[in-house]
Amino acid sequence: MQGFGGAHGGARSVGSRRAASVAIAIATLLAVAACTGPPAPSPSPSPSPSTPAPGTEPPRTPPPVLQPSGAPEVIAEGLDAPWSILRLPSGGVLVSERDTANIVEVLGDGSLRVAGTVPGVAPGGEGGLLGLAFLPGDGDRPDLVYAYHTAASDNRIVRMPLTGAVGSLALGGAEPILTGIPKAGNHNGGRIAFGPDGFLYATTGDAGDRDAAQDPGALAGKILRMTPDGQAAPGNPFGNLTWSFGHRNPQGIAWDAAGDLWAAEFGQNAWDELNRITPGGNYGWPVVEGQAGDARFTDPVAQWGTDEASPSGLAIVGDTLFLAALRGERLWTIAPATSGAPLATAPWFVGELGRLRDMTAGPDGDLWFISNNTDGRGSPREGDDRLYRVPLAPTSG
Repeated sequence: MQGFGGAHGGARSVGSRRAASVAIAIATLLAVAACTGPPAPSPSPSPSPSTPAPGTEPPRTPPPVLQPSGAPEVIAEGLDAPWSILRLPSGGVLVSERDTANIVEVLGDGSLRVAGTVPGVAPGGEGGLLGLAFLPGDGDRPDLVYAYHTAASDNRIVRMPLTGAVGSLALGGAEPILTGIPKAGNHNGGRIAFGPDGFLYATTGDAGDRDAAQDPGALAGKILRMTPDGQAAPGNPFGNLTWSFGHRNPQGIAWDAAGDLWAAEFGQNAWDELNRITPGGNYGWPVVEGQAGDARFTDPVAQWGTDEASPSGLAIVGDTLFLAALRGERLWTIAPATSGAPLATAPWFVGELGRLRDMTAGPDGDLWFISNNTDGRGSPREGDDRLYRVPLAPTSG
């Protein structure tokens, strides 16, 4: 061992940023001119060949399209229904276990230790301790770990102070920041992550109430966007927590290099989905499933038959999306994320590792992911479940 290196049940415009930067620069120059008066005449310099013309920028070099290179390597084993991988800036690694309510620390030698147990978790069906997210301290508050979990009467998001060094991490008491998300035996959503805008995003399932997904005022069947304290984030399209709606059971979110949000979603009987999320977007459930071509709704950018995917975790490394498939028992690559070119999808490790639940970028340009064969729907193998890593390399094309 080397050291570290469920079944189916806000876009930011590069052009607008450039325009804002130019407007600020012009305003600054006008202010200076007003204070100092007209400058003395001077010769106009010839533009340097290496200097872009005013108001222009060199073309953005897109990140590389990547693919797995080599066989997956086991980092740790013996996990119990793992659900979310959280890599910390300190180098620490935490994994949530759905049914034990434990957040375990993965040590450099592959051994496991319990960093904390989240109180009030009520596992059952697809519910339990689900997604994790991290918020660094700012001097006035400690480092915080956020957790999405199923409680006795609802799904909720709590946060806990994180203390200790790598190898002895510990979690303090849990403070709820958002309660009342509908729960059920399935379709609980559960993925959380802080976006590049500093706000916390959470995926929620319809919890069996299909019509709630079409109600922007309901918490079910949504992607939510909130402050670190659980309040509706400024700029949300409906003035509440809802960022997008019409979702059945999304369980994967990730941002690409252009700042666009992507989400993976369980379909019902026909199509699993990969969606590019826009604020206020309606993604169709339960009226449509998959690419319907209905102008009232936003179609997914990619879809799969439900036996090929059951998508859960989602990660973006370089210009490639990596999707964890449960029922499909494979890793999907989808690329390119940012160029606007048609997406190409490819399956990897089909049937070799069993059900795959979550993925994240590793520390050395690699990909980390967890199997999920001990969740009651898989076929556990000796040592399951496992945390893996696989090296990535640019595609030859």
